[in-house]
Amino acid sequence: MKFNLKNTITPVLAAALLMLGSSCQKEFLNQVPDDRLSLEEVFNRRKLSEDWLAGTYNFIRDEAHRTNTTPWDVISDDNDVSQRGTPFQVNLGNWNASSNYWNFWDHYYKGIRTATTFINNIDGNEEILQEREGAALIKKRKAEARFLRAFFYAEILKQYGPFIIIGDEEIAPDLPLTDPNMQMPRSSYDECVDYIVTELNLAEADLDVEHYANGDNVLENDMGRASKILCRAVKSRVLLYAASPLNNGNQDYLTLANKDGKLLFSSSYDVNKWAKAAEAAKEVINYAESSGKLGLYRKNKSNGELDPFLSYRDLFLDSWNIEWIIGRNNNGLSSYQRSCTPRLASGYASMGPTQQLVDAYRMVNGESPITGYNAAGVPNINSASGYSETGFSSFQAPGSTRAKNTFNMYKNREPRFYATITYSGSDWINTTSSLGVREIQLYYTGESGKGGSHDYSETGYLFRKNVSPTYHPTQNNVARPHVMMRYAEILLNYVEALNESSPNNPDILKYLNQIRERGGIPALSAGLSQSEMRNQIRLERRIELTMEHLRYFDTRRWKVAEQTDAGPMYGMNAEGGTSNTDLAFFKRTRFESRVFRKSFYYFPIPQAEIQRNPNLVQNPGW
Repeated sequence: MKFNLKNTITPVLAAALLMLGSSCQKEFLNQVPDDRLSLEEVFNRRKLSEDWLAGTYNFIRDEAHRTNTTPWDVISDDNDVSQRGTPFQVNLGNWNASSNYWNFWDHYYKGIRTATTFINNIDGNEEILQEREGAALIKKRKAEARFLRAFFYAEILKQYGPFIIIGDEEIAPDLPLTDPNMQMPRSSYDECVDYIVTELNLAEADLDVEHYANGDNVLENDMGRASKILCRAVKSRVLLYAASPLNNGNQDYLTLANKDGKLLFSSSYDVNKWAKAAEAAKEVINYAESSGKLGLYRKNKSNGELDPFLSYRDLFLDSWNIEWIIGRNNNGLSSYQRSCTPRLASGYASMGPTQQLVDAYRMVNGESPITGYNAAGVPNINSASGYSETGFSSFQAPGSTRAKNTFNMYKNREPRFYATITYSGSDWINTTSSLGVREIQLYYTGESGKGGSHDYSETGYLFRKNVSPTYHPTQNNVARPHVMMRYAEILLNYVEALNESSPNNPDILKYLNQIRERGGIPALSAGLSQSEMRNQIRLERRIELTMEHLRYFDTRRWKVAEQTDAGPMYGMNAEGGTSNTDLAFFKRTRFESRVFRKSFYYFPIPQAEIQRNPNLVQNPGW
C-alpha cells in the first residue's frame, strides 16, 4: 500500500478494521472465522502490517470541525455556536459524569491497545525481513507506533488528568471484570508525564524521518508520519502542561488519591518543571534554526516587506508549509468553513467569536484597546491605543478591495484581527464567485441575522480564520489539509516556560517578538516584570493560536477558567439593527451566562468506567 500520510489519515482495509476491536484476543484468534485474519497472518505480510499501522494513526482524532464532535473551541471563552446542542449544555453547567460527553477515554485506550499490538507483533514480519532494509523499516515502524501510543496517553492526560498505565501488556477487551488487569488504579500525574516523555524519547531515537518543508527532499508517502521533530514538539506541550499551575503544586488536588491512599498529584510546586518544558521547546527551535526546514511562515509584499495579514491568513491555507509540524488531509474543514460562512454564500453563519476575544486583539500600534471591565461589563479603554467604539469612519481593512464605512471598534486593529474575525459591515472574503464583493450583514434583519433564520451568530460575529477565500459550499468546496500543530506554538511554549524558570532571559523577548513581528505589531521592549511578561505571553497565545483547540486547555492549566469561562459572555446585539450603521446592533450585549465549577478543570472519567473498575477513582467534584 502506498501509505500516503500527506492524505492523513486514510481508511485502512476492511480486514485490518475488523481486527481493531479484538486485536489482543489471541485465544479467540486461534479459532479464526473464514472472513477474518489471524494476528500471525497480518504481521507476516507487509501490506497488512502497514494497514494496521494506518489504522493506529487513524485514532488521531479529526478536530477540524468544532461542534458536537470536537468541543475544545466551542466550550472555550473565545467561541459560541448558535445550535443548542451539547456545547450549549456544557457551557451552562448542565452535565455530569454519566453524560458521557466526548468520551475520548475509551477512544484513546482503543488506540493504545492497537499500537501495543503492533509493537509486540511486527518484529517477525517475514515479508518485510526479506527486503534489503527490512529490519531497519521494522525498527522505524515500531517507533511510529510507540509515538502514537505516547500521543494517545498525552491526549488522555490533558482531558482527564492521571490515567492507567498499561505498558506493553496486551489486555483483551473482553476480560471479565474480576481479572486484575481490569482493576488497575490510576498512576500519579508525574508518573504519567514521565512515562509519556520516556516513550517519546524511545520513539525519537529510532525515527530517522525529520521535518519536511516546501517539498524539499520529500517522500510523499512519508508526509505526516511520526518524526523526531514531532516527538520533541509533543514533549514540549506535555511538559508545559505539567509545569502549569493546575498540575504543579495545585492545593485543590491534595486529597485526590487511589483507594490504597496513593496521592495522584504532588503538593509541592517545582520550578524545575518549567525549566524542563523550556528545554524541550528549545530542542525544536534549535532544529528549526539549524536545518531551515521549520520556521514561521512569511509572505512579502511586492516591495519585499513582510505582509503580516497574508502571512497569518495563508499559513493555514498553504498546505505543508515550513510552519507545519503535523497535519491531516482527511478532515472536517468543509463543515467548519460552512459554519463560518455567511448565509449570502450558502453558509450556516453559526460559529461566532465572543466580544471578549474581539477585545483581546491589539491595535496596529501594539497597544491593547481595553485594559479590563467594571462590574457591569463596561470596558476600560486604553487611551494610548487610539481605540474607540463610538461612531463610524471610512476604513479599508487588510485583505479588502475597498474602503468602507466601518464601526470604529474595528478600525486600525492588528492584521491578525482581519484574518480571523468577520464583523458586520466587512466584506466577505470570497469575491471569485458569482456573488462578487458582498457586505456582511449580521444585524437582526441582515442577510445573516437572527431575523432571517435559525442559522445565525448569537455574538454578531463570525470566524474567518482558516476559511479559504475561494471557498463556497456549493460552488467550490475543494478539500485541503488541516494543520494540527505548528511552530508558532513551540515558540510560545518556550517563552512561557522560560519566563517562569528564568525571568529576564533575553530569549523571552527574542522569540516572543518573532511572533509579534510576523503578526504585524511592534516589538516589546525590555524592562517588563515577570508578571507583566506573563500577561503579554498569555495574550499572545490567545491571539496567535485562537481556534486551534488550545485556549480551552490554556485557561484551565493556568487555573483562570473560573474567571474567564464563567459569568456573562458578550457580543454585539443580535436582537437589533436594520443596517450596518444602526447603533441598535453595535452595542455590547450579553448573549449568555456561563457556568464553570472547580470540578470542570478536568473532565469526569466516564461513569461506566468507574463502575467497571472499583480501583479507578473519579476526579474531584464529580
